[in-house]
Amino acid sequence: MPIETTNKKAFFDYQILEKYETGIVLTGPEVRSIKEGGVSLAGAYVVIDEKLNPLLINAHISPYKYAANQIKYDAVRSRKLLLKKKELNYLLGKTRVKGLTLIPLKIYTKGGLIKIEIGLAKHKRSIDKREIVKKRELDRVIKQSFKSY
Repeated sequence: MPIETTNKKAFFDYQILEKYETGIVLTGPEVRSIKEGGVSLAGAYVVIDEKLNPLLINAHISPYKYAANQIKYDAVRSRKLLLKKKELNYLLGKTRVKGLTLIPLKIYTKGGLIKIEIGLAKHKRSIDKREIVKKRELDRVIKQSFKSY
């Protein structure tokens, strides 16, 4: 059964321009914790450091309760992402453009592996967010009116 955790706040705060599927470097207990649903992508982001390593920053993976040696475990440590060099160079060029950033969208299992979907995103203005909320409320009212008939 595939496990999936979505960063709902990212879809509300950002306009997603492109999506990429990447691997992530994890320890064994972290993999087990993710498969149990012990992960949160709220407030997480992706940076490319000076050595051209893409890193997932501020993603919270809870400690696995059955693992030994979890005394010094850091739940929000930086984790390396696995991207092809061509994709990495493309994303590095795009993130240097003003207003574009890389954010994690969802984390899921695929064939026994943990994958993370990152998105090249542009921050939405507050006016755009209000329009989305109005549209959502209008759709909800319309659906309720159809149910009454």
